[in-house]
Amino acid sequence: MTSHEFYMDLAIQNAKATKGQTDPNPLVGSVIVNDNRIVGIGTHLKAGEPHAEIHALRMAKEQAKGGTIYVTLEPCSHHGRTGPCAEAIVEAGLKKVVIATLDPNPIVAGNGVKILENAGIEVEVGIGEEESKHMNEVFNKFIVEKKPFVTMKAGTTLDGKVATRTRNSKWITSEESRLDVHQLRSENMAILVGINTVIEDDPSLTSRIPNGRNPIRVVLDSKLRIPLDAKVVTDQEAETWIFTSQQHDSDKKRALVDAGVSVFVTNRASTVDPNEVVTILGEKLVSSVFIEGGGNIHASFLENKLVDKVVLYFAPKLIGGKDAPTFLEGTGFELMKEAVELRDTDIVRIGSDFKFIGYPIYKLDTE
Repeated sequence: MTSHEFYMDLAIQNAKATKGQTDPNPLVGSVIVNDNRIVGIGTHLKAGEPHAEIHALRMAKEQAKGGTIYVTLEPCSHHGRTGPCAEAIVEAGLKKVVIATLDPNPIVAGNGVKILENAGIEVEVGIGEEESKHMNEVFNKFIVEKKPFVTMKAGTTLDGKVATRTRNSKWITSEESRLDVHQLRSENMAILVGINTVIEDDPSLTSRIPNGRNPIRVVLDSKLRIPLDAKVVTDQEAETWIFTSQQHDSDKKRALVDAGVSVFVTNRASTVDPNEVVTILGEKLVSSVFIEGGGNIHASFLENKLVDKVVLYFAPKLIGGKDAPTFLEGTGFELMKEAVELRDTDIVRIGSDFKFIGYPIYKLDTE
């Protein structure tokens, strides 16, 4: 590992530590080095607060002059809730800037580098690029498409079952897997389920880990069948947003609103279009959604090409039974060539289970 790689790796690891805190902003870390000594370290902690470079510059003070700053994402060039980091770097008198990856934000997109180079500062781009892009997969989609990054999760047996034929499901996966799921909930801005999950399980849909963040609880409920005494309505642990159709129960809607629930009436007559849900969530600045719905919810989002990432926890168990529910149902595809393939797959052991991660590859409609 070169010195550039070492310092950039430190910046990346520091940035990763804030996952779930910065939404809808990216994860960014920065390290300032002068005379082979680290004189400043900074991490972006929360949207609206100083960026990583500013924290590092404040720590380094006059020792930043003539040094090299490592930053995991191109320094910003625009005036937002904070000032341009590129200009702050110029004013601090740094001689070199090492950047992992350029900012996909259209209002930055290379402009930060231009400011630095026009000031006579040496710029190097690409050290730690792949890892930096991966840790900001949520931001990279949201800032360009204005839609949330959607992760579909399920805990399943080796034969794909999420419950027995009697709908008994506690517990399929190990305690370690369930703890990992709570961590993922904390890292996402919203968690989404269908109304059947709420009716059958009455879940809290919270993140039960120390210092964890409870995501916004999103429920798809076309007829507003949700019980008024459901935990997601009464516990006040997190916001609850319900998406319903035109044919909803208006009295139920008023009762839910009075209980503090946000109700969104979508355009379809009797069903909820997942595409509309995703669009509205994006407009509300929700940059990431964690789907823990049943098989039909999962199928609906996958068939509409809305799932960006799949996380499956496979327990070494077999249930069997054609009536036992699976994590992916719906009508399914007719031909094998229509099946959704997954790329960049990975499998790790977690407790007694296997955690699988993959990214769907969607075929073009013309293929």
